[in-house]
Amino acid sequence: MQNYLQTTGRIFNIQKFSVHDGPGIRTIVFLKGCVLRCRWCCNPESQRYEIEQMEQGGKLKTVGQDVTVQQVMDEVLKDRIYYRRSGGGLTLSGGECLCQPEFSAALLRAAQESGLNTAIESTACAPMETIRRLLPYVDHYLMDIKHMDREKHKRFTTRDNDLILQNAVLLAKEARHLVIRVPVVPGFNDTESEIADIARFTAGILPGGEIHLLPYHRLGTDKYRGLNREYTLSEILPPPDEKMQQLKAVAKGFGLRCQIGG
Repeated sequence: MQNYLQTTGRIFNIQKFSVHDGPGIRTIVFLKGCVLRCRWCCNPESQRYEIEQMEQGGKLKTVGQDVTVQQVMDEVLKDRIYYRRSGGGLTLSGGECLCQPEFSAALLRAAQESGLNTAIESTACAPMETIRRLLPYVDHYLMDIKHMDREKHKRFTTRDNDLILQNAVLLAKEARHLVIRVPVVPGFNDTESEIADIARFTAGILPGGEIHLLPYHRLGTDKYRGLNREYTLSEILPPPDEKMQQLKAVAKGFGLRCQIGG
């Protein structure tokens, strides 16, 4: 057994049979820890690296467990037949997998060496040297760009977007397949001009590239109560389909391939 298979990381969920977050049928491994605190985050239990207790259905649930790459792969490979038939594979989500770079790189390497397609969902809010540790094992880099205005970005996520945008320029050159993903959040970035700013930037670094507009949803609100935390966007409603179609047309106007949802 190779040593890297014993690399340990902290996860909080393994979701099977997903048809989002990369091509085909996928297994998504959710890692603990994130450097951002996005107000709309649907996985608030992912933000802190620490193992937590969350109330769910009137019962306390432990969120977070330490596992080895081998243990995760034993579970992931149970569905190898579905990956092979659909062109799917493994996706790392979170949280932010760049917060656990050694574990993430080892897990992606194990997936690739097992013949699986790989993807990561990432904000790219980390030193580029950290990202490059993962890149050799990443087939699809699904990168969030949430806003072009640094102050508004900081107000809604706790950090500015300087490093994120710098890394996007580099990833457009170095990633095998870069997809820009935009969580469309009413009151934050849902105007045509704001989406146009992101699309213009994307077209500049990735001409003819791919952009996904992800409509805001409220599916994670109960988790905030379970963690005894306030959900500050409780009055926000998901954008209607007509609005999303308008924003899609804006993005396509910059020569990008655009879809709604990921």
